[in-house]
Amino acid sequence: MKKDFLPVIIGTDMNAYYVARCFHEEYGIKPAIIGKEPFGFTEYSDIIEATFEPNLWETEDFVKKLIDFAKSKQVDYEHLILIGTNDFYVRLIIENRAKLENYYKFNNLTEDQMNQIIVKDEFYQLCEQYDIDIPKTVIIDCAGEPEIPEVTEFPVIIKPGNGVVYYRHHFDGLEKVYRLNSQEEVEKTVKMIKASGYDQKLVMQEYIPGEDSTMFDSVFYMGKDGKAKLISFAQVLLQEHAPTAIGNYTALTTRYDEAFMMKLKNFMEAIHFVGFGNFDIKRDPRDGKYKIFEVNIRQGRSSYYVTATGHNLMKYLVDDLIYDKPQELTLVKEPMMLTVVPVGVVKKYVAGEEYRKEVIQLAKEGRVVNPLIYKGDKNFKRKLYMLVRGFNYYRKYKKYQW
Repeated sequence: MKKDFLPVIIGTDMNAYYVARCFHEEYGIKPAIIGKEPFGFTEYSDIIEATFEPNLWETEDFVKKLIDFAKSKQVDYEHLILIGTNDFYVRLIIENRAKLENYYKFNNLTEDQMNQIIVKDEFYQLCEQYDIDIPKTVIIDCAGEPEIPEVTEFPVIIKPGNGVVYYRHHFDGLEKVYRLNSQEEVEKTVKMIKASGYDQKLVMQEYIPGEDSTMFDSVFYMGKDGKAKLISFAQVLLQEHAPTAIGNYTALTTRYDEAFMMKLKNFMEAIHFVGFGNFDIKRDPRDGKYKIFEVNIRQGRSSYYVTATGHNLMKYLVDDLIYDKPQELTLVKEPMMLTVVPVGVVKKYVAGEEYRKEVIQLAKEGRVVNPLIYKGDKNFKRKLYMLVRGFNYYRKYKKYQW
């Protein structure tokens, strides 16, 4: 007798691991993971079945691997659910929808929608249309000779307008986000990125002041009917400080702001978003407004905190795609702190005594979760890997400041 479904997760990083954990916790099944190369998060795990394809980033190999894999599983499962865990894999799924949808169920945007949302200058136009606040922004086009404006207020932020294309060009000095303090630094950075072969747009924005705790996160699940089913809101306590990882959150705690959550809901429904989405947000202390940096067209690497509050992310997906269950809107309210670094690191480096006290209190109440540490995953090598990784974070936070 066939089983109802098998999750097929594309990727091998921490995002892939916690997605697998969600399925394992809710349904007691081992998802399949297909990735380009092994990472410690997933390589040593007992809760997944992993296969690796070195050429997975090549479109033809990607499609062939997924179709061959699907055919090998059709005898055992009624449905295969396909989930990308980074922007590049989500793009490949969307661009090859016509070939993959005969074998898999997935809930993703159309290619036109994707391009409008992940290309930042187009996304910011949508934000302005629907009264969503964004930082002051200037677009620099690297298609020809970049026109670099004269900057009057520093620091400023420069980041790629198209991250998928940007990360295809590896070069010395590559950073996820550049914080620059002079006109000379701006010009040098733009020329360096242009020389790497990147020919898309760059986004230059005002730097919104504030510690990590002025950053916020919102996770959505938008049903295949285009209606919001799940919304969370959380405050960042720490983010990565290493130059290539700035913007990746390492600790955050849930918050509740119904008016803002509903504003984002209305925006997502208006632009006909479907599937998982994840907003990067910062509260500007100068005017108190929440300002949107971007929305990822997938669940974020820290989104497991939603599951930890009792609202399993993957259950929303399964109920929607497999069981066609009606779902009312859920606004996440339950207190929970997620951290992928030791709690001691959070207590030491979080900015503000009130947040340090909150971390201590949540830990006392058992309301702290690390999505990468799971008692259901008993592999000894993996436990050792996570232990070493935790110790290394003390060194990293001491070395890097942002």
